[in-house]
Amino acid sequence: MKHLHLDPLGGVAGDMFVAALLDAFPEHENGVIAAAEQAAAVHCQIVPHHDVFAGRRFCVRDDRGGHDGNAHDHVAWRDIRARIAATALPDAVKTHAIGIFELLAEAEGRVHGIEPEAATFHEVGAADSIADIVAAGWLIAALAPARWSVAALPLGAGRVRTAHGPMPVPAPATALLLEGFVFLDDGIAGERVTPTGAAILRYLNCAPSPPGAAGRLERSGVGFGSRKLPGMANALRVLAFATEGGAALPAHRALAVVEFEIDDQSGEDLAAGLDRLRSFAGVHDVVQMAAFGKKGRLATHVQILARPDALAAVTEACFRETTTIGLRTHLVDGLVLPRRQAQVAVGERSVRVKLVDRPGGVSGKAECDDAADLEGHAARVRLRRDAEQRAEAEFSPALPETSAT
Repeated sequence: MKHLHLDPLGGVAGDMFVAALLDAFPEHENGVIAAAEQAAAVHCQIVPHHDVFAGRRFCVRDDRGGHDGNAHDHVAWRDIRARIAATALPDAVKTHAIGIFELLAEAEGRVHGIEPEAATFHEVGAADSIADIVAAGWLIAALAPARWSVAALPLGAGRVRTAHGPMPVPAPATALLLEGFVFLDDGIAGERVTPTGAAILRYLNCAPSPPGAAGRLERSGVGFGSRKLPGMANALRVLAFATEGGAALPAHRALAVVEFEIDDQSGEDLAAGLDRLRSFAGVHDVVQMAAFGKKGRLATHVQILARPDALAAVTEACFRETTTIGLRTHLVDGLVLPRRQAQVAVGERSVRVKLVDRPGGVSGKAECDDAADLEGHAARVRLRRDAEQRAEAEFSPALPETSAT
């Protein structure tokens, strides 16, 4: 089991992520370049770079003359998904690349108040972003199974130019993707984490913590971005640790717990209120169970798990959405296994599967909603089981290190 820790000195972007990993794992260079060029119809290079210290850059030049992300077309998410799905890339690579883009689409949808399926990428380029994300997908698959973590992210400052005019840094979609991550302000302005970089961090479920007792350091790599930062290298470093035993390592996280009882709110209205709480920013989960209160009254016990920094906003939402007049809060330490979202094809259906790295291997859980319209219990169970088995099989095997063409 590997533990890959990212140290974003200059920031995080898709090309910096790819360059850092290829600097640490150069044996994957041919496969990464072939995959990116196949998916995006571009020319890719991994080149040496020096900015205070030495590392690599991942450079993309598209067929229309654009270079390193200067061409920003408005491309529909459904078109990018179809383009990646139609390639001859390994299924695991397509799953990772589509999963990263899916997170971008969801964030863009929330920003603009539309369904993810209708999202059009404005702050993300076309060919260059496809190349970066497919290259990242290849490396994620090739290095799996791995636990990922990231140090505090640089906040940046100022404005970023978008299709909708100037926007504050971090850009709106980037800010949504990075909810829950730890930031620091090093006093250097500009866009320090790009939407593509943020989507990769979110997809990898990077623990927002330093490596701690990470294991034996085996490799390191440095990837550079295209910008020059005043007095600082615009670099992303990766530290590759080998952990003992090869088991999946749970990540530690702090949790805020909110609890209260309700005995005077109708079941229908309480269900609506709890659904709104589940979608509230910073809330991980909301559960309810039967309880007996004073005078033997049947009540509902509600427990909410949330990010500690969101506790004040979550408690305010509890008072707004339910009839409770008092609640209890406390902080606890939690453990969470690495997980990610995959998307697999079963016949003509696309099924989402949550993959979890467990000590005994990878396990999958299919999204029930993707089978809900099938008639018959047996048919629904069969579809979910087939999707889970396919996702587990596509995720587990090591990828070949040959060309993807």
